[in-house]
Amino acid sequence: MPTGTIEHANLTVTHPERSAELLRQLLGWEVRWSGKSQMGGDTIHVGGPGNGAAYIALYTNDDVRADTASNEGRRFAKGQPLNHVGLLVDDLAAAEQVVIAAGLTPFGHDDYEPGRRFYFFDWDGIEFEMVSYD
Repeated sequence: MPTGTIEHANLTVTHPERSAELLRQLLGWEVRWSGKSQMGGDTIHVGGPGNGAAYIALYTNDDVRADTASNEGRRFAKGQPLNHVGLLVDDLAAAEQVVIAAGLTPFGHDDYEPGRRFYFFDWDGIEFEMVSYD
C-alpha cells in the first residue's frame, strides 16, 4: 500500500495577495511561486520553506474579481464542499493575535485532548481551524 501526505490544497480567494500575507504571518511560510494558472487566472503558492514542504495555492480569476467588485463583502458558502482547513501552530495565542490584527474574528475556542484550537473565517468565508499540541 502506498503512503503519502498532503502536498497542497488549492483555494479560490478574492485577493490572493491578502490571503498569502495572512498565511505568512500565521505560519511563518513564504511565497514559493506566483504566476498565471493553467485555468486562466492567477495563483500564489504559500508554504513552508524548502522543497517538499506542504503549501496552499491561492487562486483567483477575472470572474471572481468581477463578482467581488460588483458585490463587495461576498463570501463563498461554507461547507460546499470544504468545511475548514486545519493549520498546526506552535503558539496558538500568537496565531490568534495575527487573526485579530487582520480584522478577523476568532471563535470556537476549545481545549481538548491532546491540544487546543480556535476557528476563524477569512474574508471569503473560508473557515480555518488553528490547532496547537503543546
